[in-house]
Amino acid sequence: MTAMEAARKALQDVFGYDQFRPGQEDVIAAILSGRDVMAVMPTGAGKSLCYQIPGLVLPGVTLVVSPLISLMRDQVTALLQNGVRAAYLNSSLTARQFSLALQNARQGVYRIVYVAPERLMTDAFLSFARGAQIAQVVVDEAHCVSQWGQDFRPGYLQIAPFLAALPARPRVSAFTATATDAVRQDIKRLLNLRQPFEITTGFDRPNLYFEVRHPRDRDAELLRFLSEHQGQSGIVYCGTRKGVEEVARMLRQNGVDAVGYHAGMPDEERRRAQEDFVADISPVIVATNAFGMGIDKSNVSFVAHYNMPKDLESYYQEAGRAGRDGEDAVCCLLYQPADVRLNTFLIEHAQDESEMDEQTRQVVADRARERLKQMTFYATGHGCLRARILSYFGEKPESPHCNNCSGCLAGASERDVTVQAGQIVAAVIAMQGRYGKALTAKVLVGARDERIRARGLDKLSAFGCLHAEGEDNVRRMIDELIADDVLMVTEGEYPLLRAGARAAETLRGDEPIHMTLPAPGSAQEARTRRSASVDRALLSRLTAVRRRIAEEQHVPPFVIFTNATLRDMADKRPRTRAAMLRVAGVGERKLERYGETFLREIEAYVND
Repeated sequence: MTAMEAARKALQDVFGYDQFRPGQEDVIAAILSGRDVMAVMPTGAGKSLCYQIPGLVLPGVTLVVSPLISLMRDQVTALLQNGVRAAYLNSSLTARQFSLALQNARQGVYRIVYVAPERLMTDAFLSFARGAQIAQVVVDEAHCVSQWGQDFRPGYLQIAPFLAALPARPRVSAFTATATDAVRQDIKRLLNLRQPFEITTGFDRPNLYFEVRHPRDRDAELLRFLSEHQGQSGIVYCGTRKGVEEVARMLRQNGVDAVGYHAGMPDEERRRAQEDFVADISPVIVATNAFGMGIDKSNVSFVAHYNMPKDLESYYQEAGRAGRDGEDAVCCLLYQPADVRLNTFLIEHAQDESEMDEQTRQVVADRARERLKQMTFYATGHGCLRARILSYFGEKPESPHCNNCSGCLAGASERDVTVQAGQIVAAVIAMQGRYGKALTAKVLVGARDERIRARGLDKLSAFGCLHAEGEDNVRRMIDELIADDVLMVTEGEYPLLRAGARAAETLRGDEPIHMTLPAPGSAQEARTRRSASVDRALLSRLTAVRRRIAEEQHVPPFVIFTNATLRDMADKRPRTRAAMLRVAGVGERKLERYGETFLREIEAYVND
C-alpha cells in the first residue's frame, strides 16, 4: 500500500469521509513526499486533516505547535473520539501531568502531540524532542509568527531555533486561514521553510452569509438579530471588556441565555463560560477577541460583531468561526461611526508595542491604521461584501455579485412572477384555506416536513412546484400577494391563508405581476432550500441522542458527531451498519462506539 493509499484509507476509516476537500489531497501528498508546506486555507476547509492524516501514516510522532490551550484540548478530544492517541503539552497541566505526558511521548504512546510555542525551548521538551523520531513539525495559526499580522505572538519566534536544535530537521508545514501576501512571505522567512509546496485554496466561504447593519440602537438591533436565530449557537464579539459585561448583562435581562468571556475575568469563571458554550449549555457567548482563535466548536451558526474590529484579517478570522462544519451560517456586523474612534484609540495605545524601537512602532501603527481604513470601507461601502473581502486578500472574485450578502441582496431586481403567483393561488385553493403562510411556503418548495407528509400535502400537484425559487422568495411573494388582495389571512390565534378578491384574475394570468426579489438560485435561496430538505423531526431526535451521549461522556456534542453529520444521517436514514458508514463523518471507530444507538433511534422514528 502506498502512502497516499494509506492516507485515503485513514480518511475513510478514521474520519469517516469518502473524499478529500479541495486542496487537502495536494497538501497531504506534499507532506508524505517529505516537502515543507505553506498552506493558506480558510477556516472550515479542513486544515487539521492535512497534517493529522500524515501523522497517522508517517512513522514517528507529529508535533503541532498551537497558540491556545482551548484549541489543543478540543483537537485532542476529537482525535481521541476517532481512536487516535494524542496529547497536549501546555500550562494547563500540572508538573506531574506534564512529566507523565512527556514520558508517554518518549515511549511512543502518542501519534500526535500538540505543544504551546513557549514550551519548545524548555530543557524537558528539548530533551524529549532530541531523542524522539519526529515525523513532522506543524505550525498552526502560522500568521502569529509575523509582527505585521494581527495576532503576533512572540513565542512563535522560538520555532526556528527549536528546529535548528534538533539532530535532524523534520519536514515542516505551516497553516493559516488569513494572511496577506506580506504575512505569507514573513511566515516562510521566519520559519526557514525550504522550497515549500505552496497552496492557497481560496479565501471564500460560500456557506457564510455576510451582512452589515447600521443601527441607531445597537442593543435593540442585536436583540432583533438574535431573535432571528433563536435556538442556534453563536458568538457576539465586543471591542472592550466593559462592552462584554454590559452586552451580556443586557442579553440576560432580555431573556437570552448568554455568558460573557474576556481576559480580565477570573480563570475559573472564564473556563466555565467557555465550556458551557462549547457544550451547548449556553448557546450564546459574548466575548472580546481573546475568545475563539482555534476554538474547535463546529456548530456555530452565527457570529455577530457588536463593534467593528480593527482590520479585515481579524474580522474574517472571527466571522469564520461560524459554519465550520460546512453548514450555512450568518456573519453580521453592527456598525456605528464611534467604532472608528474606538479602534484608533486601541491602535495608538497598543501595550505590546512598548518593546519595539520608535521606528518599528511607527511602522506598525501606520500599517494598523491602513488596515482600519480598509475595514471601515467594508463596513460603510456599497456592493458585494464577499468580493471586498476576497479582493483584500488578493483573490479575484469569480463574480462581482455573490447573491449571498446584504450588499448583493440590497440590489435585488424586479422580476415578472405572473406564473409563480398563479401557482401560489392554485396551491392555496387546493389546500382549502386550512393552513398558514409558513406551511404553504414549505409545500410550494417541496420541504421534507413531517407535518406535510402526515397531512398528505406532499401528494398535491403544487408540492415542490416553486422549488427553484427557495422558501425566502416564496414567502416574500405570498406577503406581496396578500398586500395586493390576491390572498387574504384570517384573524385569530392561528391565521390561515385563503384566496382573496383578486385570486381568480391572478389564476388566469389576466395582468402581469412584477415583484422585486433576489434572483432565484442565489446562494441565500439555496441555503433555505437545503435547510428545508431535511426532516426536522428526525434531526431533532438525533440531536437529542447526541446531547445525551455528550453529557454522559463530559465532552462537547460536536465531537460525537457534527451538525453536518447528523443532517446527512437524517437525510440518508441508514438502517444498517454498512449504510451508517456511508454517512459523512462516520468512520469505523465512531460506528463501533455510537452506531447502534443512532440506528435504533432512526428505526424507532421510522416505525412510529
